[in-house]
Amino acid sequence: MALKFGFNHVATKVKKQLCFSRGTTSAYEEEEESCRNEGKMISVASDGSLDRKGNPALKSNCGGWKIANLLLVNQGLATLAFFGVSVNLVLFLTRVLDQDSAEAANNISKWTGTVYLFSLVGAFLSDSYWGRYLTCAIFQFILVLGLVSLSLTTWLLLIKPVGCGDKILLCSKPSSLGVAVFYLSIYLIAFGYGGYQPTIATFGSDQFNELDPKERQSKAVFFGYFYFALNFGSLFSNTILVYFEDSGQWTLGFLASMGSAVLGLALFYVGTPNYRYFQPSGNPLKRVAQVIVAAMRKWTVLPPSNGDKLYEMEGESAIKGCRKILHSDKFGFLDKAATISEKDLSDQTSITINPWRLCTVTQVEEVKCVLKMLPIWLCTIIYSVIFTQMASLFVEQGEVMDTGTGSFNLPAASMSAFDIVSVLIFTGIYGRFVVPITSRFTRNPKGLTELQRMGTGILIGLLAMVAAGITEMERLKRITSTESTSSLSIFWQIPQYTLVGASEVFMYVGQLEFFNNQAPDGIKSFGSSLCMASMSVGNYVSSLLVNIVMAITTTRNRPGWIPDNLNMGHLHRFYFLIAILAAVDFVIYLFLAKWYKGINLETDDIEEEEDSELEEQEQGGGNTNNILRKV
Repeated sequence: MALKFGFNHVATKVKKQLCFSRGTTSAYEEEEESCRNEGKMISVASDGSLDRKGNPALKSNCGGWKIANLLLVNQGLATLAFFGVSVNLVLFLTRVLDQDSAEAANNISKWTGTVYLFSLVGAFLSDSYWGRYLTCAIFQFILVLGLVSLSLTTWLLLIKPVGCGDKILLCSKPSSLGVAVFYLSIYLIAFGYGGYQPTIATFGSDQFNELDPKERQSKAVFFGYFYFALNFGSLFSNTILVYFEDSGQWTLGFLASMGSAVLGLALFYVGTPNYRYFQPSGNPLKRVAQVIVAAMRKWTVLPPSNGDKLYEMEGESAIKGCRKILHSDKFGFLDKAATISEKDLSDQTSITINPWRLCTVTQVEEVKCVLKMLPIWLCTIIYSVIFTQMASLFVEQGEVMDTGTGSFNLPAASMSAFDIVSVLIFTGIYGRFVVPITSRFTRNPKGLTELQRMGTGILIGLLAMVAAGITEMERLKRITSTESTSSLSIFWQIPQYTLVGASEVFMYVGQLEFFNNQAPDGIKSFGSSLCMASMSVGNYVSSLLVNIVMAITTTRNRPGWIPDNLNMGHLHRFYFLIAILAAVDFVIYLFLAKWYKGINLETDDIEEEEDSELEEQEQGGGNTNNILRKV
């Protein structure tokens, strides 16, 4: 029987050895014995992924689209649960907790920012210690706890009388205990969902082997489906749940969110035997610190002009379970950390390795990769400022518009359903039309590169702010002295929501692909978390902008641009201000995108050669089953 084994990709270029050793009876050995008896071929994932028992992952049992689809459903249910709370939270703060518009908008921005800030915590624990599976499981459990607490708090302490907060029946003044437990609950939700979100994206992509040509293609499109599942899950929250909450049935809406989160967690556990796992690579902060300290200690040392003369380990990478990264010319001063000095030589033939004095090229390049990604990441923050307006000012704007559609009043927060539908539609349009058309000009099978896709997202987001500003100007023109709301239909908001949705297809899917692909193996979850961290900082910047604008525009007893009564303000000016900032940001982004050079992994320069060899073996009729290959 012929076996098809996989090489540990971090050692392929140096020596051809198997990526595993067999010990006691395992699922792998049982499969191998069965294949021997039946004359079949066993196929092991060649990227170093493991099954739940720590044995090499078998392609027949682990990973692939079957298990990835389960994770997509899990993502949709968790998102439904989260947005079931967040989509109407600004109205809960104003109607139930009696906060004014500016205070509620700021609290939403801070809370949403905290959600995404916690993504960095989840990414750190995932990459360093827990691994992606355990991180997802723990943070989903925290999400469930927060939803249980929120449901009980609103039912027992805050919604008094029953049905209040529906624009007609006023709520009683909330107790201090009720408010305290409420904030504890929503920040537990922020912690749980924030830590889970970037890790599940990376864990889902782990189910495909990027060293396998077929699975590599599946991995490339996974993030598009991932963002599709995210938006599909939130569609129910933005339509059905938002209606119940808007009509005063807050507890019912929160209980539905809790049920969705519980079901999602149960489905996640179901897939446990069939996931592909990667071991955590250790604390990346320590590795970064070692590079910086080593470079500082050798500040007077001149690095060699040839990167091949820098220090690199023979065989496997110094970072556990990671591929080596080839030398790059950016941030050359960090090369000092990998430069072999006289102090590093114990004698004429051997090197004394103190990681605080001498680092490998891979370790130095890991730091360089982060430094190269950060300027690109900073340029995505203004876009996140645009995105966060949907959960705050867009809703408040819709509240003072004509929400009537016959005998039915449309909840202002439900307008975000147009954003979701836009995402779902434009996801299909992008794959069906944009990619084939643009690929003819760019000669890239993906159509647009991730950087081009993100830049397009910034431009479309800018147009969304212009559309929102025009809508607000028209709303103000149709205000009567006897009515607190404008006669302008809330459906005038459709263009701004639709444009934001279209921009997400370009920006956020592009971000997920870019940061995941460009992040080194040891910090993959960190790469995915950068997308959410951008949203986090964007929310804080939005809150800061609101505070600055209100501080400047409320002098001399003026109501300001964003007063509690929007009919007295100039919200359109705030929207146009964000559009101007986005235009400036786009110009800066163009220069940085041109400057950026992608990561160069050791396997990149041999994949095409090995694929070609495989084709030659197959065409020549050779028995490739007896050849130990990488894929």
